[in-house]
Amino acid sequence: MRRRALLAGLALPAVAAAQSWPDRPVTVVLPYQPGGATDTMLRALAGGLQARLGQPVVVVNRDGAAGAVGTLSVMRAPADGYTLAFVPAVVLSVLPVTRPESGLRADGLVPVCQAFSNAQAVVVRPDSPLRDLRDLQRAAQAAPGRINYGSLGTASVPHLAMVEWLAAAGAEMTHVPYRGDGPVMTEVLAGRLEVGAVVLASLGGRTDLRVLGVFDGQRNPGFPEVPTAMEQGFDVAPASFGGLMAPRGTPEERIRRLEAACLEALGDEAYRQAARRSLQPERFWDDRAGFARRLEREVAEKAAVLRRVTLE
Repeated sequence: MRRRALLAGLALPAVAAAQSWPDRPVTVVLPYQPGGATDTMLRALAGGLQARLGQPVVVVNRDGAAGAVGTLSVMRAPADGYTLAFVPAVVLSVLPVTRPESGLRADGLVPVCQAFSNAQAVVVRPDSPLRDLRDLQRAAQAAPGRINYGSLGTASVPHLAMVEWLAAAGAEMTHVPYRGDGPVMTEVLAGRLEVGAVVLASLGGRTDLRVLGVFDGQRNPGFPEVPTAMEQGFDVAPASFGGLMAPRGTPEERIRRLEAACLEALGDEAYRQAARRSLQPERFWDDRAGFARRLEREVAEKAAVLRRVTLE
């Protein structure tokens, strides 16, 4: 009896500590500049998390080195649940390969919940003779390497999506890297690029470009008339998915609480509106188990794609 009482007494501080967490503000780092679609979604999510955790949730934009700076700051933070990251999978699947000097590791963060999934798209001028991806395939096969396409940078998700598609299409085109989707679309409209590979959300309400196809598992609600690459016969559906993650070693009970709060917050109307504005698909979210499985596949798939890419 005395032994049981002693053990119970020893357990009380641990239980109390678990129940009292969090007892101060939680910081969520976005490794990119403010103002983008992901930033908008995170700020909507932060409000939902704050309501459920009972503490302020502070968004910090810490950009640099294509997302490596902010991501690494979270990897190196104390694994106590007070510093989190809101990141795309590429910071774990691509950056450790393309920026080995960064210190990033594929296992440096653990999933909490998936909160977004951005499809990629192939665009041309509205007066282009190309009407779909089959037209582009035929044109590229007829003139190997002579058609230029732009993306927001070497080893970006749009670039790697095109690398995958070209392999599936048995075609060759020349990649021209830019610093963002905006310049790519400007160059396409000006006629200096024949084709652009962009994040679908970057199109917003634009109607001055023709979308040849969307890389995703299903048609996007924002472009219901545009068939996916898979519908056009190409088994390619890479997306820029991601969400809330924590430093490896964060206590399991805190991860569970964060996951529950995150999944509830994703159902809030504020977040749903942000998701619609960002052209999210019907199923853009997942729990941490589903997020972890998808991330594991992503790391393996991107490693295979990167072997076909010459880093510029």
